[in-house]
Amino acid sequence: MTKNLFNTLLLCACIFAIACEKEEPEVIIETVTETIIDTVELSSADDIKEAIPENYADMVYYNYLDAYNTAVELQTAINNFIDAPSAELFETVKIAWLDSREPYGQTEAFRFAGGPIDAEDGPEGLLNAWPLDESYIDYVDGDLSAGIINDLVTYPVLDKALLESLNEAGGEENISIGYHAIEYLLWGQDLTAPSAMEAGKREFTDFTTATNADRRGQYMQICAELILDHLQLMLDDCDPNQSGNYRSTFLALTPDEAITNMLTGIGTLAKSELAGERIFTAYDNKDQEDEHSCFSDNTHRDTRLNAIGIRNVVTGCYLRSDGISKVVGPSLLDLIAVVDPAFGESLDQMMNEALVAVDATAIPFDFAISDDSTRPAVLNSVGELREFGDGIAELGTKLGLSINTELPE
Repeated sequence: MTKNLFNTLLLCACIFAIACEKEEPEVIIETVTETIIDTVELSSADDIKEAIPENYADMVYYNYLDAYNTAVELQTAINNFIDAPSAELFETVKIAWLDSREPYGQTEAFRFAGGPIDAEDGPEGLLNAWPLDESYIDYVDGDLSAGIINDLVTYPVLDKALLESLNEAGGEENISIGYHAIEYLLWGQDLTAPSAMEAGKREFTDFTTATNADRRGQYMQICAELILDHLQLMLDDCDPNQSGNYRSTFLALTPDEAITNMLTGIGTLAKSELAGERIFTAYDNKDQEDEHSCFSDNTHRDTRLNAIGIRNVVTGCYLRSDGISKVVGPSLLDLIAVVDPAFGESLDQMMNEALVAVDATAIPFDFAISDDSTRPAVLNSVGELREFGDGIAELGTKLGLSINTELPE
Protein backbone atom coordinates (compact mmCIF):
# COMPACT_ATOMS: atom_id res chain seq x y z
CA MET A 1 0.00 0.00 0.00
CA THR A 2 1.48 3.37 -0.94
CA LYS A 3 2.36 5.92 1.74
CA ASN A 4 -0.28 8.40 0.52
CA LEU A 5 -3.00 5.77 0.42
CA PHE A 6 -2.15 4.93 4.03
CA ASN A 7 -2.30 8.64 4.89
CA THR A 8 -5.65 8.93 3.14
CA LEU A 9 -7.04 6.04 5.17
CA LEU A 10 -5.67 7.65 8.32
CA LEU A 11 -7.26 10.99 7.38
CA CYS A 12 -10.65 9.39 6.90
CA ALA A 13 -10.30 7.53 10.18
CA CYS A 14 -9.55 10.80 11.95
CA ILE A 15 -12.50 12.49 10.34
CA PHE A 16 -14.65 9.56 11.42
CA ALA A 17 -13.42 9.87 14.97
CA ILE A 18 -14.49 13.51 15.30
CA ALA A 19 -17.67 13.34 13.26
CA CYS A 20 -20.97 13.68 15.07
CA GLU A 21 -23.16 10.64 14.61
CA LYS A 22 -26.60 11.18 13.08
CA GLU A 23 -29.64 9.00 12.96
CA GLU A 24 -29.91 7.02 9.75
CA PRO A 25 -32.17 9.08 7.47
CA GLU A 26 -35.39 7.71 6.09
CA VAL A 27 -34.76 7.12 2.40
CA ILE A 28 -36.79 6.15 -0.60
CA ILE A 29 -34.13 4.04 -2.30
CA GLU A 30 -31.92 1.31 -0.91
CA THR A 31 -28.55 2.44 0.40
CA VAL A 32 -25.26 0.69 0.98
CA THR A 33 -23.65 1.90 4.19
CA GLU A 34 -20.63 -0.37 4.46
CA THR A 35 -17.24 1.27 4.38
CA ILE A 36 -15.59 0.74 1.02
CA ILE A 37 -11.81 0.41 1.26
CA ASP A 38 -9.49 -0.73 -1.51
CA THR A 39 -6.84 -2.86 0.15
CA VAL A 40 -5.05 -3.99 -3.01
CA GLU A 41 -1.30 -3.38 -2.96
CA LEU A 42 -0.55 -0.75 -5.61
CA SER A 43 3.10 -0.21 -6.44
CA SER A 44 3.21 1.31 -9.90
CA ALA A 45 1.74 4.45 -11.45
CA ASP A 46 -0.13 2.34 -13.99
CA ASP A 47 -1.72 0.23 -11.23
CA ILE A 48 -2.89 3.35 -9.39
CA LYS A 49 -4.16 4.97 -12.61
CA GLU A 50 -6.24 1.91 -13.34
CA ALA A 51 -7.80 1.94 -9.87
CA ILE A 52 -8.54 5.68 -9.44
CA PRO A 53 -11.57 6.00 -11.79
CA GLU A 54 -13.65 3.33 -10.06
CA ASN A 55 -13.05 4.82 -6.62
CA TYR A 56 -14.02 8.24 -8.02
CA ALA A 57 -17.17 6.75 -9.55
CA ASP A 58 -18.08 5.26 -6.17
CA MET A 59 -17.60 8.64 -4.49
CA VAL A 60 -19.83 10.29 -7.09
CA TYR A 61 -22.62 7.79 -6.52
CA TYR A 62 -22.58 7.82 -2.73
CA ASN A 63 -22.25 11.60 -2.53
CA TYR A 64 -25.32 12.02 -4.73
CA LEU A 65 -27.08 9.33 -2.73
CA ASP A 66 -26.49 11.36 0.43
CA ALA A 67 -27.79 14.45 -1.35
CA TYR A 68 -30.90 12.50 -2.31
CA ASN A 69 -31.44 11.13 1.18
CA THR A 70 -31.18 14.54 2.83
CA ALA A 71 -33.53 15.95 0.18
CA VAL A 72 -36.03 13.28 1.24
CA GLU A 73 -35.72 14.56 4.80
CA LEU A 74 -36.25 18.11 3.53
CA GLN A 75 -39.38 17.06 1.64
CA THR A 76 -40.71 15.29 4.73
CA ALA A 77 -40.10 18.36 6.88
CA ILE A 78 -41.85 20.59 4.32
CA ASN A 79 -44.88 18.29 4.11
CA ASN A 80 -45.13 18.07 7.90
CA PHE A 81 -45.03 21.85 8.16
CA ILE A 82 -47.62 22.41 5.43
CA ASP A 83 -49.93 19.85 7.05
CA ALA A 84 -49.74 21.57 10.46
CA PRO A 85 -47.97 24.93 10.22
CA SER A 86 -46.22 26.20 13.33
CA ALA A 87 -43.20 28.29 14.19
CA GLU A 88 -41.43 25.19 15.51
CA LEU A 89 -41.98 23.13 12.37
CA PHE A 90 -40.95 26.11 10.24
CA GLU A 91 -37.58 26.09 12.01
CA THR A 92 -37.38 22.33 11.46
CA VAL A 93 -37.75 22.87 7.72
CA LYS A 94 -34.96 25.45 7.77
CA ILE A 95 -32.66 23.01 9.55
CA ALA A 96 -33.54 20.30 7.03
CA TRP A 97 -32.69 22.69 4.18
CA LEU A 98 -29.33 23.49 5.74
CA ASP A 99 -28.65 19.77 6.27
CA SER A 100 -29.52 19.02 2.65
CA ARG A 101 -26.89 21.48 1.48
CA GLU A 102 -24.08 19.62 3.27
CA PRO A 103 -23.76 16.67 0.87
CA TYR A 104 -24.93 18.61 -2.18
CA GLY A 105 -22.25 21.25 -1.71
CA GLN A 106 -19.59 18.55 -1.97
CA THR A 107 -21.03 17.21 -5.24
CA GLU A 108 -19.97 20.45 -6.91
CA ALA A 109 -16.53 18.84 -7.25
CA PHE A 110 -18.05 16.58 -9.93
CA ARG A 111 -19.00 19.51 -12.15
CA PHE A 112 -16.99 20.61 -15.21
CA ALA A 113 -15.79 17.01 -15.61
CA GLY A 114 -17.86 16.00 -18.62
CA GLY A 115 -20.48 14.32 -16.45
CA PRO A 116 -24.27 14.33 -16.67
CA ILE A 117 -24.78 17.17 -14.19
CA ASP A 118 -23.54 19.72 -16.76
CA ALA A 119 -24.83 18.02 -19.90
CA GLU A 120 -27.01 20.03 -22.27
CA ASP A 121 -30.06 18.40 -20.72
CA GLY A 122 -28.43 18.01 -17.32
CA PRO A 123 -30.17 19.11 -14.12
CA GLU A 124 -27.59 21.52 -12.64
CA GLY A 125 -29.54 24.65 -13.55
CA LEU A 126 -32.70 23.08 -12.13
CA LEU A 127 -31.06 22.25 -8.81
CA ASN A 128 -28.58 24.90 -7.79
CA ALA A 129 -28.93 27.92 -10.10
CA TRP A 130 -28.19 31.36 -8.64
CA PRO A 131 -28.33 34.32 -8.19
CA LEU A 132 -32.09 34.37 -7.92
CA ASP A 133 -34.47 37.27 -8.64
CA GLU A 134 -36.76 37.06 -5.64
CA SER A 135 -39.58 38.97 -7.33
CA TYR A 136 -39.84 36.25 -9.97
CA ILE A 137 -41.15 33.82 -7.32
CA ASP A 138 -42.90 35.79 -4.58
CA TYR A 139 -43.54 39.18 -3.07
CA VAL A 140 -40.63 41.46 -2.23
CA ASP A 141 -40.22 44.54 -0.11
CA GLY A 142 -42.18 47.28 -1.86
CA ASP A 143 -44.14 44.96 -4.14
CA LEU A 144 -46.50 42.60 -2.36
CA SER A 145 -48.08 41.33 -5.59
CA ALA A 146 -44.85 40.25 -7.29
CA GLY A 147 -44.04 36.76 -8.40
CA ILE A 148 -45.49 33.57 -9.81
CA ILE A 149 -47.13 32.77 -6.49
CA ASN A 150 -49.19 35.96 -6.52
CA ASP A 151 -50.07 35.91 -10.24
CA LEU A 152 -53.23 33.82 -10.28
CA VAL A 153 -54.28 35.13 -13.69
CA THR A 154 -51.20 34.02 -15.63
CA TYR A 155 -50.55 30.94 -13.48
CA PRO A 156 -53.90 29.75 -12.09
CA VAL A 157 -52.60 26.22 -11.50
CA LEU A 158 -49.14 25.41 -10.12
CA ASP A 159 -47.55 22.09 -11.03
CA LYS A 160 -44.13 20.59 -11.69
CA ALA A 161 -44.24 21.01 -15.45
CA LEU A 162 -45.11 24.69 -15.19
CA LEU A 163 -42.51 25.62 -12.61
CA GLU A 164 -39.76 23.72 -14.40
CA SER A 165 -40.68 25.40 -17.70
CA LEU A 166 -40.42 28.82 -16.06
CA ASN A 167 -36.89 28.24 -14.77
CA GLU A 168 -34.59 30.85 -16.38
CA ALA A 169 -37.36 31.79 -18.82
CA GLY A 170 -36.62 35.31 -20.05
CA GLY A 171 -33.40 35.69 -18.06
CA GLU A 172 -30.81 33.65 -16.18
CA GLU A 173 -31.83 35.19 -12.83
CA ASN A 174 -35.43 34.06 -13.34
CA ILE A 175 -34.87 31.03 -11.16
CA SER A 176 -38.17 29.33 -10.32
CA ILE A 177 -37.10 26.02 -8.75
CA GLY A 178 -34.23 24.33 -6.95
CA TYR A 179 -32.57 24.66 -3.57
CA HIS A 180 -32.43 28.44 -3.65
CA ALA A 181 -36.10 28.82 -4.54
CA ILE A 182 -36.93 26.88 -1.39
CA GLU A 183 -34.35 28.92 0.52
CA TYR A 184 -36.13 32.13 -0.45
CA LEU A 185 -39.51 30.74 0.55
CA LEU A 186 -38.10 29.81 3.96
CA TRP A 187 -36.05 32.88 4.83
CA GLY A 188 -37.31 35.65 2.54
CA GLN A 189 -35.17 38.64 1.65
CA ASP A 190 -32.22 39.52 3.83
CA LEU A 191 -33.04 43.19 4.39
CA THR A 192 -30.66 43.85 7.28
CA ALA A 193 -27.19 45.34 6.93
CA PRO A 194 -24.35 42.79 6.77
CA SER A 195 -23.01 44.15 10.04
CA ALA A 196 -26.19 42.92 11.75
CA MET A 197 -25.13 39.34 10.87
CA GLU A 198 -28.73 38.25 10.42
CA ALA A 199 -30.42 36.17 7.74
CA GLY A 200 -33.84 36.77 6.19
CA LYS A 201 -36.77 36.94 8.58
CA ARG A 202 -39.77 35.47 6.77
CA GLU A 203 -42.54 34.55 9.21
CA PHE A 204 -44.23 31.15 9.16
CA THR A 205 -47.55 33.00 8.90
CA ASP A 206 -46.72 33.56 5.22
CA PHE A 207 -47.93 29.96 4.93
CA THR A 208 -51.03 30.36 7.10
CA THR A 209 -52.78 33.75 7.10
CA ALA A 210 -50.90 35.77 4.48
CA THR A 211 -52.25 36.38 0.97
CA ASN A 212 -51.84 33.27 -1.20
CA ALA A 213 -50.51 31.28 1.75
CA ASP A 214 -51.80 27.99 0.32
CA ARG A 215 -50.12 28.60 -3.04
CA ARG A 216 -46.87 29.45 -1.27
CA GLY A 217 -46.93 26.12 0.52
CA GLN A 218 -47.85 24.27 -2.65
CA TYR A 219 -45.02 25.99 -4.51
CA MET A 220 -42.48 24.88 -1.91
CA GLN A 221 -43.76 21.30 -2.01
CA ILE A 222 -43.45 21.22 -5.79
CA CYS A 223 -39.88 22.50 -5.59
CA ALA A 224 -38.98 19.76 -3.10
CA GLU A 225 -40.46 17.10 -5.35
CA LEU A 226 -38.54 18.45 -8.34
CA ILE A 227 -35.26 18.38 -6.42
CA LEU A 228 -35.81 14.67 -5.79
CA ASP A 229 -36.72 14.09 -9.43
CA HIS A 230 -33.52 15.75 -10.63
CA LEU A 231 -31.30 14.06 -8.06
CA GLN A 232 -32.82 10.75 -9.10
CA LEU A 233 -31.56 11.43 -12.62
CA MET A 234 -28.06 11.76 -11.21
CA LEU A 235 -28.40 8.55 -9.21
CA ASP A 236 -29.56 6.64 -12.26
CA ASP A 237 -26.57 7.90 -14.24
CA CYS A 238 -24.12 6.98 -11.47
CA ASP A 239 -25.67 3.76 -10.14
CA PRO A 240 -23.16 0.87 -10.11
CA ASN A 241 -26.05 -1.58 -10.43
CA GLN A 242 -27.25 -0.19 -13.75
CA SER A 243 -25.71 -0.72 -17.17
CA GLY A 244 -25.47 1.67 -20.07
CA ASN A 245 -25.42 4.75 -17.84
CA TYR A 246 -22.80 7.48 -17.44
CA ARG A 247 -20.86 5.49 -14.86
CA SER A 248 -20.41 2.72 -17.44
CA THR A 249 -19.27 5.25 -20.03
CA PHE A 250 -16.84 6.87 -17.60
CA LEU A 251 -15.30 3.56 -16.53
CA ALA A 252 -14.90 2.58 -20.19
CA LEU A 253 -12.58 5.56 -20.75
CA THR A 254 -8.85 5.06 -20.65
CA PRO A 255 -7.37 5.92 -17.25
CA ASP A 256 -5.75 9.03 -18.74
CA GLU A 257 -9.07 10.20 -20.17
CA ALA A 258 -10.91 9.60 -16.90
CA ILE A 259 -8.25 11.35 -14.83
CA THR A 260 -8.21 14.27 -17.28
CA ASN A 261 -11.94 14.71 -16.66
CA MET A 262 -11.47 14.52 -12.90
CA LEU A 263 -8.65 17.08 -12.87
CA THR A 264 -10.51 19.41 -15.21
CA GLY A 265 -13.50 19.31 -12.88
CA ILE A 266 -11.74 20.13 -9.63
CA GLY A 267 -9.26 22.52 -11.27
CA THR A 268 -12.05 24.52 -12.86
CA LEU A 269 -14.08 24.56 -9.67
CA ALA A 270 -11.12 25.70 -7.57
CA LYS A 271 -9.61 28.35 -9.84
CA SER A 272 -12.53 29.68 -11.86
CA GLU A 273 -15.92 28.84 -10.36
CA LEU A 274 -15.27 28.91 -6.61
CA ALA A 275 -12.45 31.46 -6.51
CA GLY A 276 -13.97 33.60 -9.25
CA GLU A 277 -17.71 33.38 -9.70
CA ARG A 278 -18.65 32.40 -6.16
CA ILE A 279 -16.19 34.39 -4.05
CA PHE A 280 -14.38 37.14 -5.97
CA THR A 281 -17.45 38.47 -7.80
CA ALA A 282 -19.25 39.04 -4.50
CA TYR A 283 -16.05 40.40 -2.94
CA ASP A 284 -15.48 42.80 -5.82
CA ASN A 285 -19.08 44.06 -5.86
CA LYS A 286 -19.47 44.08 -2.08
CA ASP A 287 -23.00 42.88 -2.80
CA GLN A 288 -24.76 40.19 -0.80
CA GLU A 289 -27.07 39.62 -3.76
CA ASP A 290 -24.08 37.97 -5.47
CA GLU A 291 -23.54 35.42 -2.71
CA HIS A 292 -24.66 31.86 -3.22
CA SER A 293 -27.11 31.46 -0.31
CA CYS A 294 -27.93 35.08 0.42
CA PHE A 295 -31.32 34.54 2.09
CA SER A 296 -30.18 32.07 4.74
CA ASP A 297 -26.64 33.47 5.18
CA ASN A 298 -25.33 29.97 4.50
CA THR A 299 -22.80 30.99 1.85
CA HIS A 300 -19.88 30.36 4.18
CA ARG A 301 -20.91 26.69 4.21
CA ASP A 302 -21.29 26.65 0.43
CA THR A 303 -17.69 27.75 -0.08
CA ARG A 304 -16.31 25.40 2.56
CA LEU A 305 -18.26 22.43 1.24
CA ASN A 306 -17.10 23.08 -2.32
CA ALA A 307 -13.51 23.10 -1.06
CA ILE A 308 -14.11 19.88 0.90
CA GLY A 309 -15.54 18.30 -2.26
CA ILE A 310 -12.32 19.15 -4.09
CA ARG A 311 -10.30 17.60 -1.27
CA ASN A 312 -12.45 14.46 -1.49
CA VAL A 313 -11.48 13.96 -5.13
CA VAL A 314 -7.79 14.64 -4.54
CA THR A 315 -7.53 12.31 -1.53
CA GLY A 316 -9.93 9.66 -2.88
CA CYS A 317 -11.89 9.78 0.38
CA TYR A 318 -15.53 10.75 0.97
CA LEU A 319 -17.05 10.63 4.45
CA ARG A 320 -20.77 10.02 4.09
CA SER A 321 -23.52 12.05 5.73
CA ASP A 322 -24.13 9.47 8.44
CA GLY A 323 -20.71 10.35 9.81
CA ILE A 324 -19.82 6.67 9.91
CA SER A 325 -19.43 5.05 6.49
CA LYS A 326 -16.98 6.27 3.91
CA VAL A 327 -15.71 5.65 0.42
CA VAL A 328 -11.92 5.57 0.23
CA GLY A 329 -9.45 4.18 -2.25
CA PRO A 330 -6.56 4.92 -4.60
CA SER A 331 -6.21 8.65 -5.12
CA LEU A 332 -4.60 11.36 -7.18
CA LEU A 333 -2.22 11.99 -4.28
CA ASP A 334 -1.19 8.34 -4.36
CA LEU A 335 -0.49 8.65 -8.07
CA ILE A 336 1.64 11.78 -7.91
CA ALA A 337 3.51 10.35 -4.91
CA VAL A 338 4.82 7.67 -7.26
CA VAL A 339 5.35 9.91 -10.30
CA ASP A 340 6.86 12.95 -8.53
CA PRO A 341 6.96 12.68 -4.72
CA ALA A 342 8.27 16.23 -4.20
CA PHE A 343 5.47 17.73 -6.24
CA GLY A 344 2.98 15.50 -4.44
CA GLU A 345 4.00 17.06 -1.14
CA SER A 346 3.77 20.53 -2.68
CA LEU A 347 0.29 19.86 -4.06
CA ASP A 348 -0.88 18.50 -0.72
CA GLN A 349 0.38 21.67 0.94
CA MET A 350 -1.35 23.90 -1.63
CA MET A 351 -4.61 22.05 -1.08
CA ASN A 352 -4.40 22.35 2.69
CA GLU A 353 -3.54 26.05 2.49
CA ALA A 354 -6.54 26.66 0.24
CA LEU A 355 -8.83 24.80 2.65
CA VAL A 356 -7.49 26.74 5.61
CA ALA A 357 -7.90 30.04 3.76
CA VAL A 358 -11.52 29.32 2.84
CA ASP A 359 -12.26 28.22 6.39
CA ALA A 360 -10.70 31.45 7.72
CA THR A 361 -13.21 33.74 6.00
CA ALA A 362 -15.62 35.48 8.36
CA ILE A 363 -19.19 34.33 9.00
CA PRO A 364 -21.62 35.26 7.55
CA PHE A 365 -20.27 35.77 4.05
CA ASP A 366 -22.07 39.06 3.41
CA PHE A 367 -20.25 40.51 6.42
CA ALA A 368 -16.96 38.98 5.24
CA ILE A 369 -17.14 40.74 1.87
CA SER A 370 -18.33 44.09 3.18
CA ASP A 371 -16.29 44.84 6.29
CA ASP A 372 -12.80 46.30 5.82
CA SER A 373 -11.43 44.12 8.61
CA THR A 374 -12.65 40.85 7.08
CA ARG A 375 -12.24 41.48 3.34
CA PRO A 376 -8.49 40.62 3.25
CA ALA A 377 -9.19 37.06 4.36
CA VAL A 378 -11.73 36.67 1.56
CA LEU A 379 -9.26 37.91 -1.03
CA ASN A 380 -6.60 35.60 0.40
CA SER A 381 -8.93 32.62 -0.08
CA VAL A 382 -9.32 33.61 -3.72
CA GLY A 383 -5.56 33.68 -4.18
CA GLU A 384 -5.00 30.33 -2.46
CA LEU A 385 -7.76 28.65 -4.49
CA ARG A 386 -6.34 30.01 -7.74
CA GLU A 387 -2.86 28.83 -6.83
CA PHE A 388 -4.23 25.39 -6.03
CA GLY A 389 -6.13 25.38 -9.34
CA ASP A 390 -2.85 26.06 -11.09
CA GLY A 391 -1.36 23.21 -9.08
CA ILE A 392 -4.04 20.88 -10.43
CA ALA A 393 -3.14 21.92 -13.97
CA GLU A 394 0.53 21.28 -13.19
CA LEU A 395 -0.40 17.87 -11.81
CA GLY A 396 -1.92 17.15 -15.19
CA THR A 397 1.30 18.17 -16.90
CA LYS A 398 3.31 15.89 -14.59
CA LEU A 399 1.03 13.05 -15.69
CA GLY A 400 1.32 13.94 -19.38
CA LEU A 401 -2.20 15.40 -19.52
CA SER A 402 -3.49 18.78 -20.68
CA ILE A 403 -5.84 20.38 -18.14
CA ASN A 404 -7.93 23.48 -18.82
CA THR A 405 -9.14 25.17 -15.62
CA GLU A 406 -11.09 27.97 -17.30
CA LEU A 407 -14.89 27.98 -17.23
CA PRO A 408 -16.50 26.78 -20.46
CA GLU A 409 -17.94 29.49 -22.69
